[in-house]
Amino acid sequence: MILKVFADKIQLGQAAAAQAATAIKQAIAARGQARIIAATGMSQFEFLQALIATPGIDWTKVEMFHLDEYVGLSLTHPASFRKYLLERFIEPAGIVNHHLLDGERDPQEVCRTVGDLIAAAPIDVAFVGIGENGHLAFNDPPADFETDAPYIVVNLDEACRRQQVGEGWFAGMDDVPQQAISMSVKQILKAQEIICIVPDTRKAEAVRNCFEREISPLYPASILRTHDNTVVYLDQASAALLKAETITN
Repeated sequence: MILKVFADKIQLGQAAAAQAATAIKQAIAARGQARIIAATGMSQFEFLQALIATPGIDWTKVEMFHLDEYVGLSLTHPASFRKYLLERFIEPAGIVNHHLLDGERDPQEVCRTVGDLIAAAPIDVAFVGIGENGHLAFNDPPADFETDAPYIVVNLDEACRRQQVGEGWFAGMDDVPQQAISMSVKQILKAQEIICIVPDTRKAEAVRNCFEREISPLYPASILRTHDNTVVYLDQASAALLKAETITN
């Protein structure tokens, strides 16, 4: 795993997008298709904008999978991750082959259906973030590091739900669903390449916990340190609590 620190989230997003574009283009050149996993949330705004603006990507040859979604949330709700991806990534890029998690259907059936699709072939590159509580996708602490299921139904902890309110997606805690469909930790780690985008001061403590404490389900994203081809993109704000020797660029 490599940690890189940039001056701000715009430079971070541009650098991460350059790596992502290269991975996608190489996969298409090698096999005629790229299979990717896309994250959502405020942390991904600049990255996705830069990636979409990158020339030379044939998005019609990209198959996209979705990291997580709230159980029971309508597609039209402002916090819907399906809505987010459609508006901020799928439609602007022109991705025609995508598999979104429908939180309004039976969540166990969604886990099985999309799980079978993602397990059918390797994932070339996964885009992920880290939550304020260290979560990876919606795998809150203590995260399940052992399940082999590609997707699972999880209970969202208070810190995770509070983050969603703080980011403005919900009016209050009572409005935030208590469960979500999440890609499992093991499924994320199966990606051949992982690009982790983590800007902002509010992520600094989680960054320190995940990359300077022990690898533990209590710090879910710490598991990224076991993956041979992961690059974590930080800005100066999110890296503020790290020791100088932890940073690798």
